[in-house]
Amino acid sequence: MKNNKVVEHASSISDEMRDEYQFDYSKAKPNRFASRIGRDQLMIVLDPDVAAVFKTPESVNQVLRAIITLASKMEKGIN
Repeated sequence: MKNNKVVEHASSISDEMRDEYQFDYSKAKPNRFASRIGRDQLMIVLDPDVAAVFKTPESVNQVLRAIITLASKMEKGIN
């Protein structure tokens, strides 16, 4: 059976954000998710309202490809 201890925060610890934080880069670890992104891929972050519409990377790519095709047809004057 595990001993579950409740850790109480000292009353001197504030819930406020500090003006500045010191980060010890010597203790930093490599990004464990970096290997999931290929060298020819680009990672972007969608705004929440856009992400609500596009649930998968494939759906985003499909719409972007359609826009690219439409834009190239408009440049060439093809309907």
